[in-house]
Amino acid sequence: MTDETRENLDRPLQSDGVKLGRAQRDRLDWLVKQYGAPLHDFSEGRGSGVIILKEPPSGAAAELFYRSLTPGCAVVIPRGENPGFDFLKSKLTEFGTVGPCGADGPHEMWWGGIGWSKFLSAADSSTVRPRIVSCHPRGGDATAAFALRHSLERFDLACHIEPVETQLNDRILCFEKAEFMMRMWNKYREPLLFVEAGAVLREAPLLPSFLGCDVALHKWNRWEMSARTLYLGRTKAAEMMLRAWQQLAASYPAIWEGYLLDQAWSLTSSQTPLDTVWLPRSYHALKGDLGAMRATILHDQQTTTLELGPDPGFAGIARAARRAGRTGARDAFMVMTSKAETGTGIAVILRDVSACDAGAVAATVEAVTGAYAANCGGYGRLELSLCAWQDDVGAAREAAAQARYRILEIAPGQRIANDFFATHGSDEALMTARHLFP
Repeated sequence: MTDETRENLDRPLQSDGVKLGRAQRDRLDWLVKQYGAPLHDFSEGRGSGVIILKEPPSGAAAELFYRSLTPGCAVVIPRGENPGFDFLKSKLTEFGTVGPCGADGPHEMWWGGIGWSKFLSAADSSTVRPRIVSCHPRGGDATAAFALRHSLERFDLACHIEPVETQLNDRILCFEKAEFMMRMWNKYREPLLFVEAGAVLREAPLLPSFLGCDVALHKWNRWEMSARTLYLGRTKAAEMMLRAWQQLAASYPAIWEGYLLDQAWSLTSSQTPLDTVWLPRSYHALKGDLGAMRATILHDQQTTTLELGPDPGFAGIARAARRAGRTGARDAFMVMTSKAETGTGIAVILRDVSACDAGAVAATVEAVTGAYAANCGGYGRLELSLCAWQDDVGAAREAAAQARYRILEIAPGQRIANDFFATHGSDEALMTARHLFP
C-alpha cells in the first residue's frame, strides 16, 4: 500500500472517529490492496473499492445500497457488534470478522460483499498451502478415509490421515477430534485444514490460506458452526481457540461439537482480535446439494438439527447474532483483564443498543473500555455485554451472576468518567467493610 493510499484511508477513519486495532487495520489494508481505494460516493454504478459504513442504513436504504453494489466492492463495518447492522449483513455475503482489540480497537470489524467469486478465482495464487488432516475410528470402516486420501492425490498438498482410538466404533466424539487436532498442531508447522473423513476434495482448498486468517469454518444454516471443515492458521489466536475448544470438549464430552466450537469461538473472539473467515458453502457442500457440482469439499453425510446440544434455548439465543457474525447477549462481547491481584470480576451490561444510534453505542463502548484501561478500580477482569432487548439483559445478568461478578447496567450515551471503575470498586469495598464490621 502506498503512503498516499494509506493517508487517504487514515483521513476518513480519523474524521469519523473510527478506532481500529492492529489486526483490524491489517485486514482493512489487505482489503484495500484487493479491491482498491476506499469509496466515499455511494451512488449507483460505482466500480470497485472498499466502502466503510459507520451507521446502519434503514431498511429501504439498505436495499438500495445492496442493489448498487458490484462484485468489485467490499463492505467494511468497523462497529459490526451493533445489531443495527444485522439487516444489511443478511443481504450481503459474509466474508469474515475480526474481534475487538481491547481499548485500542474496542469494536468488532465485519467485512463482506457480493459473492465469493473474486476470492475463489484468486485463491489458486496462494503461496501458503495447508496440511490436510483427518481422522477416523480405528475400529470402524476405513473406506471413507481412503476416499479422502484418494481425492488428495491430484493436489500438491501434504496430508495426515490416521485411525484413532474412540469410545464408539462408528463415530468420533468432539473431545477425541479436538485432541487429535491438538496433536496435529504440536506435530506440524503448516496451517491445518481439518476435513471430515468421508469427504472428497474436488478442488485445492486454498481459500483460507490465501485470505491469511486465524481460523476459517462454515456456518450451515448461516448460524450453526460446523467442525467438518476447520482451518487453523499458524497464529497464537488460532491456538487459543483450539485450546478453548479442547478444554470445553473435555469438560462436556456429551455435547455436540458444533455447539462447543461456537462457544470456543465466542470466548476467544471476546479476548483477542480473532481474524475469522466464514467459509462459503462450496467448502461444506453435501451430496445432493444443488451446488454440489461446484464444491471444493464435498461431504458424504447430511447434517440435521437433531445433532444440536442439550440446551433447547441455544438456537433462539444464538441464531440472530451468529447469522450476523457476532456474539450474542449471553456471551460477553469483550473481555479485558488488568494487573490487579484480586480475582474479582465486573460485568458491564450496555442495554438498549438497538434503540440508539450506532455512534452513541460505539462512544459508550469506547468510554467503558478506556476507563477500565485507565483505572480498573481493583477489578481483575471486565466483561462487556451488548443487549438489544430486555430478555438479553436477563440472560447477561444470569451469566454474570453465575460467575459471581459485580454487575453494572448502563445505557448508551451515559457519561462514563475515567474513575468509573475506581468509584464502583470503592463502593463495593465500603459495602464489604460494613458487612464485616457493622
